[in-house]
Amino acid sequence: VHLVESGGGLVQPGDSLRLSCAASGQTWSIVAMGWFRQAPGKQRELVANIRHDPSSTNYADSVKGRFSISRDNAKSTVSLQMHSLQPEDTAVYYCSAEDLDGNDYWGKGTLVTVSS
Repeated sequence: VHLVESGGGLVQPGDSLRLSCAASGQTWSIVAMGWFRQAPGKQRELVANIRHDPSSTNYADSVKGRFSISRDNAKSTVSLQMHSLQPEDTAVYYCSAEDLDGNDYWGKGTLVTVSS
């Protein structure tokens, strides 16, 4: 499985941004997709994930109510809609996927910078 993210950039506090991730390869084996982020000097943390059933989602407490994850199984894509962005959301955001065998796959990451 190969993952490619897009949509990062520089925004101001309070702005919105949408990240997208396209999967290729053995996409039929993907059971869950998600987004992680890693801020400078911090460990990578889960932002949100979504299982094959698009209604099954999970969010970090820090983004609940501001971020929304969605998935298009037919296109093998996952998106993260982010609202009310704050400087503490600044990080490299990584797309992830888990397959039927429990293997994890990662994209190269896309940088989101929230600054005035």
